[in-house]
Formats: sequence, structure tokens, C-alpha cells
Amino acid sequence: MIQIKVIKPVLFCLCLAVFLLPVSRTVSASSQSTIQYSLPRLVKIFGAGGVKNLYGYSTGFLVSPEGHIATIWSPVLDTDRLSVVLHDGRKFEAEVLGAEPHLDLAVLKLKSERELDLPFFDYKEKVTAGPGTRILGFSNMFKVATGDEPVSVLHGVIEARTELPRRRGAFELSYSGDVYVVDAITNNPGAAGGALVTYDGKLLGMIGKQVRNAKTNTWVNYSLPIDVLSKSIEQIITGKFDSSEEQKKPDMDAPQRYRPVDFGLVMVPDVLYRTPAYIDRVLPGSLVAKAGLQPDDLVVFVNDELIKSCKTLNSELGQLEPGDLLRLVVRRNNQLISIELQVPPEKK
Repeated sequence: MIQIKVIKPVLFCLCLAVFLLPVSRTVSASSQSTIQYSLPRLVKIFGAGGVKNLYGYSTGFLVSPEGHIATIWSPVLDTDRLSVVLHDGRKFEAEVLGAEPHLDLAVLKLKSERELDLPFFDYKEKVTAGPGTRILGFSNMFKVATGDEPVSVLHGVIEARTELPRRRGAFELSYSGDVYVVDAITNNPGAAGGALVTYDGKLLGMIGKQVRNAKTNTWVNYSLPIDVLSKSIEQIITGKFDSSEEQKKPDMDAPQRYRPVDFGLVMVPDVLYRTPAYIDRVLPGSLVAKAGLQPDDLVVFVNDELIKSCKTLNSELGQLEPGDLLRLVVRRNNQLISIELQVPPEKK
């Protein structure tokens, strides 16, 4: 009797293992073939960086055989010397063909005198997926690849397709809409712009920026759905694009009553198209010094308006009137700090 009790569980486990083995091999074979299919369609992007620890690299993926690339809209692209490295190590200069900042999307075009015939993802399929879908995330996180080295691959599962909360101070994110929330740690430095792919090689979305929920102090791993990005990608490639966000020169007739220095703020040099509004110095005895602001604080909101760059900050401060209440929200390390102060009289 004792021998029978011992043997039965063993036989059961052996049978279960034999039953599951083909399934495991099928899943493994599926993911391996998808990885081999996807890697040539990923690119490494190198551009502007170095301002207040901003990374000078990101990821993108090919969306046409002619060398069009979808990627994240970020300060990395704010340079005249943007370079892209393909999976085989070939290096090209690239230009920003167009961008939709509200979607965190940019489309690049490789510069080449020869006609290109590159592997690419079909973004027009507009593939969608629900919770529980197994996915692969491809990206050049942590700058693991600079030449012909393969980018990183992460396995995961979609937890939900949902809209990120838009409460002020919850997320530092210009995009508002549905995202895929995944259980893999996909959103690392340099990973933004990478591809989220199903196990059978269908493009699901673009990996988003590093975003932390300040209320729960947790990082969010998410991707922007390709069915949301598809229309803008096609319009940019075909030249029929009209961005929902003005990217023209600032209105010279807009009021410029106040500047950051009028409140005691000295910002970092505005060297990029969208240089983040980091505080370089705080003037001793100034309004913001008394309120507790410090160097390296990042200005995120001015009177509930999202501050995307030093130019945006200058524009918002320039419209203030004497006696107005100025509300500033800054990010310091991993915390959001809010202050209020009264706008002083204009200097004559």
C-alpha cells in the first residue's frame, strides 16, 4: 500500500509533464520565431542629451521599406545630427519628418542616396489585444546596443487596456488616452519608442516614456496602442499631416510681462527645441527661494498648465498680471511639490 501511494503522484506528475511539454515547446518556438522576425525591424536612435541627466538615446521601429521610423517624441530628437543604427550595425543620419506631441509620437526618415528595402512592421493592421495576451517588448533599454548587437527582449502579459488617470500631479505625461498596461518592466531608460508585439509577430503598440504615479510612488509600464497611432503615422509619411499642437514660432505679440528671473528662477540653458524646465539656480532672497524651490527642481505645472519646456514656462509666466496668484508644481527626485505666491508689481 505504501508503494502504491508513492507511485501514483509520481506517475501523475510524469503524465502531466508529458502532456504540457508540447505546449511549452510550441510557445517557446513561437516566441523565438517572433524574436527573429522582430529584431531586424528595431532601430537604435542617438541624438541630443546630457542636460540634467537626460538620456541621449532611445528606440524606434521601422514602418516602411523606405526607412520611415516610428518612435517616441522626446528631447533626444532635438538635434541636427540625429543618427540611427540598424540591427546589422549600419548607421544612417535621419531627420524628423513630423511629430504629434499629444500622442508622444514622432516619425523619422533615414537619409540615404540609395533606395532602401528594409524589413518593417505593418502599422496599418491596427491590431488590438485584451487582458491576458502574451507579449514581447523590444527596446534598446540602458543602451545595451550601439552597433549590430540585438536590442533587449522582455516577455510579459497585458494586464489591461485603460486610460491613465489625468489628475494633476499623478503622471508627468502629455498623452491622454488608452494605453496597454503590461506586467513586464518595459519602460526603462532608452526603451521609449520600442515595439510591443504579440507572440505571433503582430505590432500592438509603442513603448512609452518612464512614468511614475506620484500618488502611489510606483512606475507604470505601458505602451501606446498602434490603432491610436496608425492614422498619424500614415499622415506624416504621406505628407498630409496637420499636428494638433502648434509647433510654429512663438507669437511675437504675446504678452511678456514676466520672466523666470523676476521670481528668482534661473533656468538651464534653452539649447533644445523642448528643453525641460529644470531650475539651474535660485536667486537668494527671491520669492521662489523663500517658498523653498531648489536647483534641479523640474517645473511641471504653472497654474494647472502642463509645462513641457523652458519656452512653455516663459510663455505662461509672460501672461501673468500683477497681483495674480501663481501656483507652481515642481518635481524633486520622485516627489511633486506645490507652492503658491503672489505675482509682484511689474518693474518699471
